[in-house]
Amino acid sequence: MDDFDSRAYRDTMGQYCTGVVIVTGNEDGTLVGFAAQSFVSLSLDPPLVAICPAKTSTSWPRIRATGHFCINVLADDQETVSEEFAESGRAADVPWNTNTTAAPILGGAIAYVECSLDAEHDAGDHTVAVGRVQAFETLRPDAQPLIYFRGEYGL
Repeated sequence: MDDFDSRAYRDTMGQYCTGVVIVTGNEDGTLVGFAAQSFVSLSLDPPLVAICPAKTSTSWPRIRATGHFCINVLADDQETVSEEFAESGRAADVPWNTNTTAAPILGGAIAYVECSLDAEHDAGDHTVAVGRVQAFETLRPDAQPLIYFRGEYGL
């Protein structure tokens, strides 16, 4: 497609509202992570989820190497956390702890899903990474999610 307009495509795809998650890994006691909108539950049996890191990500190769990652679902009061993790090579200075896989669970998250890396699939300029769920919990059941729509937070 020679006349493909990537900006128009992004604008069109931005009409779909998504939640924001932070994908985290624990690299020898160091928090590594990135912000993502491409997160989905794939299967209940077995329990699988998917994320889609960009091939240009500097954080995903480091997280992949650990074999585990955690999906942290952000609350609407965590926009700053999202912005910091959205910067390449940067992790927000937020409290975190670990559970089953040792992947970081961020303080203030609505919920988390800990995974072991099950598979990866090529997908153009991204990778589809499938995680096998190892543990999960809702931490703030009354909090509202951080939403991304038309290139902005909130609706």
